[in-house]
Amino acid sequence: MNTLLVTSTQDSTGKTAISIALGLLAKERGLDVGYMKPKGTRLQSKVGKTLDQDPMLARELLGLDAEIHQMEPIVYSPTFVDGAIRGQESGDELAEIVREYYEQLSAGSDLMLIEGAGRYTTGGIIDLTDPDLADLLDAEAVLVTDYSQPSDVDDVLAAAADFGDRLAGVLFNRVPDAAYEELETDVVPFLETRGVTVLGVLPRKRELAGITVSDLAGELGAEVATDAPTDGFVERFLVGAMGGDEALRYFRRTKDAAVITGGDRSEIHTAALEAPGVKCLILTGGHRPPSAVLGKAESKGVPVLLVNADTITAIDRAEEVVRGGRTRDERTVDLLRDLLYEHADVDVLVGAPAAENSDEALADSGEDDEESA
Repeated sequence: MNTLLVTSTQDSTGKTAISIALGLLAKERGLDVGYMKPKGTRLQSKVGKTLDQDPMLARELLGLDAEIHQMEPIVYSPTFVDGAIRGQESGDELAEIVREYYEQLSAGSDLMLIEGAGRYTTGGIIDLTDPDLADLLDAEAVLVTDYSQPSDVDDVLAAAADFGDRLAGVLFNRVPDAAYEELETDVVPFLETRGVTVLGVLPRKRELAGITVSDLAGELGAEVATDAPTDGFVERFLVGAMGGDEALRYFRRTKDAAVITGGDRSEIHTAALEAPGVKCLILTGGHRPPSAVLGKAESKGVPVLLVNADTITAIDRAEEVVRGGRTRDERTVDLLRDLLYEHADVDVLVGAPAAENSDEALADSGEDDEESA
């Protein structure tokens, strides 16, 4: 059995979708797959318990019958962290629990996928960082990371040093077109001279980088105040907190953005509607803008969303949605599966198809028989 730890240099690099997509690719090859996320960090309250949504998605899409408490033995919540700092948690006991559930979940599996938590250093206060987990579970690590500029390589090299021989390689995700050639031509060869294998370079896809206005409205519980298309993608958020002329210059320098501002700031609304890169307005405070603003928005095809929350709360919620809400679902996993198949070394990541493994085993057995004779 192979055990693969999918880890990352930072939060929200696509680790969950990549982990599950690798599981699907392995299942297509006839391999039995298990999954575990020892440290749950993507938290929400459900039926009185704090749960990480990632194991729930993995269980559904990979067709697993494991219990969530097995798949996620440590709930790495703020309360847990506070208790650990006060000496209320034993790292040794937690490691033993993780090992016990790992053995239960991995029984009968050809490939066991371990998903890291947040960044690879998460868990240091209980001596269970991802490098610690790799040692504990005898796993190889795949480091998932973004890339936009050469200085990002510093994080990769630091992680490679921490994982040592446990690092199988690096998987670059969401690489923008502007950086793709530089990464392939300069960075990949450089890393390989430093002993770091690059297992794949996945290009940035708009469908994975943002959220549709329609989905955003649903997640925010917003009222759509205009009759305008809501299928546009939003990838970033701008705060309208300046004067009208300054706002227009600011908005014109961006693309695929949502402007978040108070519903009573009509000069900001007007400026945003003049910028071609603004895909929607999110107006806060429960204020409805003047009919002239709504009419102009409809004529420009820019939807206006109304929320009752204040601007800061709306920004936090919107960014949370884009980072880890609707961007991690079955559609995302399917897209990542295709990208991995086309742009990554799947044989190294998940192993050869079961038939090939069986043939190799038979061949090895035959050689052993000949040697015995």
